[in-house]
Amino acid sequence: MTLPDYSASIDPQKLDKLAEVAVKVGLQLQKGQDLVLTAPVLALPLVRLITAHAYRAGAGIVTTFYSDEETTLARYRFGHDDSFDCASGWLYEGMAKAFAGGAARLAIAGDNPMLLSQEDPTKVGRANRANSMAYKPALEHISNFDINWNICSYPNPSWAKLVFPDMPIEEAVRKLADAIFAASRVDRDDPVAAWAEHNAELKKRSTWLNGERFAALHFTGPGTDLTVGLADGHEWHGGASTAKNGVTCNPNIPTEEVFTTPHALKVEGHVSSTKPLSHQGTLIDDIQVRFEGGRIVEAKASKGEAVLNKVLDTDEGARRLGEVALVPHSSPISASGVLFYNTLFDENASCHIALGQCYSKCFLNGASLSQDQIKAQGGNSSLIHIDWMIGSDKVDIDGIRADGSKVPVMRRGEWA
Repeated sequence: MTLPDYSASIDPQKLDKLAEVAVKVGLQLQKGQDLVLTAPVLALPLVRLITAHAYRAGAGIVTTFYSDEETTLARYRFGHDDSFDCASGWLYEGMAKAFAGGAARLAIAGDNPMLLSQEDPTKVGRANRANSMAYKPALEHISNFDINWNICSYPNPSWAKLVFPDMPIEEAVRKLADAIFAASRVDRDDPVAAWAEHNAELKKRSTWLNGERFAALHFTGPGTDLTVGLADGHEWHGGASTAKNGVTCNPNIPTEEVFTTPHALKVEGHVSSTKPLSHQGTLIDDIQVRFEGGRIVEAKASKGEAVLNKVLDTDEGARRLGEVALVPHSSPISASGVLFYNTLFDENASCHIALGQCYSKCFLNGASLSQDQIKAQGGNSSLIHIDWMIGSDKVDIDGIRADGSKVPVMRRGEWA
């Protein structure tokens, strides 16, 4: 079967700039460093460009693993029941070994966010859990920031048609590509310099927050009255970060956030999502949850509720927070007015929280802390890390100091 090719709709110069930014800014790939790359098969044009830029930068070996929407669906339609409790552990063990040996990690996102929306949610939940368990040894190298890693995106046709449903497919692909390029700052004359300037601005925000040393953040807005305690010795980050291997990289392209680690036991109140969450091919919308003692004790959603509850039952840490992130409502992604149905983009249009695993990077001297120390300071541990959006132009945020006094952080979605 020949796959339809819509790459002619995509500006080749900007696509090449995206590949260059992914390698030079996203990864800052080092000479002699291997690269493990994953991508949808339809993203082959970007894979080829990234591979070329990686080798020009002196890469050791670039190894790519491809996914395909039709073969993914074939599993749910024809796979035997027991298979949904299995995952390719051998593959993830190999990835973990590569990362332990110093390889960098790059993921190209772009699959249809609604791919599994018509499939059995129980099977989807089981498969996701098995995959999360198998992937954990590799994921820990990423969440612990042992290596330089990056995620960027390619405008697959099925994704483009979801974002722009009323357009002919070629036009939808072109429009999504342009939105990706703008958000990724590759529509500039010098994208690498643009990223350096942007990283400096994010650094100013994180430096201010680190100076304040808030004990908690208080979110208020429609359907939201949430107090998020912050982990002991937490540290705010944003934009470029230095991994334990000494390489400074931009893990997410695009990014507009500054983020840190909540205290897993100190989250209280209720919160409502402000944008849909696309998770493993299922759209979860109108999420409403209630926390007690840091744990989600009640959860509902207008769409995808069954999958949401399966996610929350992954393990004990899945009902607790591993990240809180601040993004102004006027961010370029929010200002574009585009709902991407893709967390990498939509989380950068809105303040958000993440269920599950925390980042050890978000602690003072995090590189030297053991897992027991991170837990003692309030860091969460889980097989999952799933971001969802809770910010809008109707949400206010106050920083709460240790003495209980409050400092305005955001008003109506903007920095106060």
